[in-house]
Amino acid sequence: MPQIPSVPGVFTAAQCLQTAESIAATQESSGAIPWSVGGHTDPWDHIENAMALTAAGLLEPARKAFEWSRANQRADGSWPIQLRDGVIEDANSDSNFCAYIATGVWHHVLVTGDRDFAVAMWPVVSKAIDFVLELQCDTGEIVWGRGPGGPTEDALLTGCASIHHAMRCALALADYLGDAQPEWELAVGRLGHAIADHSDAFAAKDRWSMEWYYPILGGALRGDRAHTRIDERWDDFVVPGLGIRCVDDRPWVTGAETCELVLALEAIGQHDRAHEQFAAMHHLREEDGSYWTGLVYADGKRWPVERTTWTGAAVILAADALSSATPGSGLFRGADLPRGLESDYDCECAATER
Repeated sequence: MPQIPSVPGVFTAAQCLQTAESIAATQESSGAIPWSVGGHTDPWDHIENAMALTAAGLLEPARKAFEWSRANQRADGSWPIQLRDGVIEDANSDSNFCAYIATGVWHHVLVTGDRDFAVAMWPVVSKAIDFVLELQCDTGEIVWGRGPGGPTEDALLTGCASIHHAMRCALALADYLGDAQPEWELAVGRLGHAIADHSDAFAAKDRWSMEWYYPILGGALRGDRAHTRIDERWDDFVVPGLGIRCVDDRPWVTGAETCELVLALEAIGQHDRAHEQFAAMHHLREEDGSYWTGLVYADGKRWPVERTTWTGAAVILAADALSSATPGSGLFRGADLPRGLESDYDCECAATER
């Protein structure tokens, strides 16, 4: 088994395992991993938690989580947006939530090398990606969801960037299993082009830090354009010594967003900045290894008053990227992921990854 992630001087392997155990302790008998004990479960954060458990070596609860995803997938390939104790609270479908199963499954295969797992989960991934691509527009972007009235009108940059990465993971899994998916290759190329060059295709959400770094985290931007994007809004979001703001107009730093920025920075080689931000957010750690969601630094109050599993999961995945502890540590660098049908810009972008 690969070593447990750790970051010298900040985050030990023992602390990583403790954080993973705090996530596993919230897991319900069904395999669902809610936001917190008694909280709701959504398909995206559930998979993020499963990935963290995998990276920390807790494979049994990770597999149980993936089994929950398999068992609760609907016939059209989707999942409900929100469940609590097995009861659906929001039956609509979120395209990003549904696509993320591909990221989780490919990560688990990278870490464990378990081909049988890949074979078992392939139908789940395939159905999910086919569902997501039903929501792709002619210009490449993917609308954020579907409900009883049909697809939504808006496409979201953060969600599409995450889908872009998930689709590349799905293509990697398809290659691994020898099941070519040419339609997916075309779709991911179109989506990457929309993210990189057509910001007008997406609903404006510029006050959110995720809009800033997710095109990099999702692999659609690399090279000079990625570095420029980071520099342009660094001072808007980064609070020295505390992490990053969730939104640019509130004195509120959040742990998960900070760790996702760490992954984005690490992916483009800004290692010093990545380590600095990883260290900065650890004021959110609790003694049991769990993490508070955020801090309103203007008054020193934790808000919301909750410790979320997915914040701890983001910490573990960031630590793995910084330490290269597991074979899945480079997942968000994306250098080995298929790019699909590439435009001229995509080819230039891919060259910077090699």
